[in-house]
Amino acid sequence: MTKRFSVFLTALFCAFIGGMCAISIFLPKQEFSELENRYLKKFPKITVEEISSGKLMENFEDYTADHIAGRDTWVALQAWCERLSGKQENNSIYFGKHETLLNRLPDPDPEKLEQAAGYVNAFAENLDIPVYFGLIPSSAAIWADRLPKGAPTADEQAVIADFYAKLSCRTVNLYDALNQHRDQDLYYRTDHHWTSLGAYYGYASLMESMGLEPVSLENLTPVTVTEDFNGTSFSSSGVRWLKPDSIQTYVPDDGLEVISYFTGKPEQGSLYVEENLAKKDKYSYFLGGNQPLCVIKTQNTDAPKLLLVRDSYSDSLAPFLTQNFSEIHLFDLRYNKNSLKNYVQQNGIDCAAALYSISNFVSSQDLFLLGM
Repeated sequence: MTKRFSVFLTALFCAFIGGMCAISIFLPKQEFSELENRYLKKFPKITVEEISSGKLMENFEDYTADHIAGRDTWVALQAWCERLSGKQENNSIYFGKHETLLNRLPDPDPEKLEQAAGYVNAFAENLDIPVYFGLIPSSAAIWADRLPKGAPTADEQAVIADFYAKLSCRTVNLYDALNQHRDQDLYYRTDHHWTSLGAYYGYASLMESMGLEPVSLENLTPVTVTEDFNGTSFSSSGVRWLKPDSIQTYVPDDGLEVISYFTGKPEQGSLYVEENLAKKDKYSYFLGGNQPLCVIKTQNTDAPKLLLVRDSYSDSLAPFLTQNFSEIHLFDLRYNKNSLKNYVQQNGIDCAAALYSISNFVSSQDLFLLGM
């Protein structure tokens, strides 16, 4: 390599880096990534505390990574490079068998789980109604045979069993309910959520724990509403070579009144939001997506009222619950900080449950609100 050519390569590299920096700085900054279905990092606040703790540089790196020009292209390119090099993971997402993307779950912190158990017990002790609790295992646990050989991930069955042993309330055995049907399409291949079929088995397990009779799956007719769903695992992993998922429904929305609280104020909602099938986040077809509170009223006026403290997994669970309850009050602690005890008393709730996906539960910062 001649000196002149070396200088040319160096100049070209510097021009590329400088150009990328300039474009990234002056391009308009997005607040939300539709592809990844998440809010992007904001420019970090510069304080003495942030500098001394070292968090300033960490936050600045996250901000830079979120707002670099052509970010989606770079993420996809990295996934291709990882795949071509023989690696089976990108951004903590495994490239599994049967064209399945599986999210890795790190081993939870035992101290945090001990604290979380106290919050769940406070939730049960604080209410004068029957209380149930359930952890939803991830696809990596139920479809462990699809993981790359030797891929490390938490032993969710053991984590759930140990956690249940610390609780004073009734628990819902969702792991066994799903595991006995693991040869079926219980989860999306490109998304971390369970499918409507997986949600049905979760619903049936919850009803059995409550002593209620679940509607038979044989009496429900699946309807495919889209065959072009690429979920959050697809977005985060950078994988762009998989076949999209399909989304199905089993329960019609006839005779239901849905009240949504996206802005904190009641507005007419819907069990299914058709226009969201045209968006990237097609899972928001169920109930319209994340919201602080959603109240579903059915024509089963003699049935009990249920309060369900939940995450987004319950969006696709909610349609099945309409078969057994007069009202379902879906309460999301990430956006709703009101007292659960007061809410139960004010709305004449007959029974309560908290259902969380294990990944959301072990990372939640809002569990202390369970006891309020």
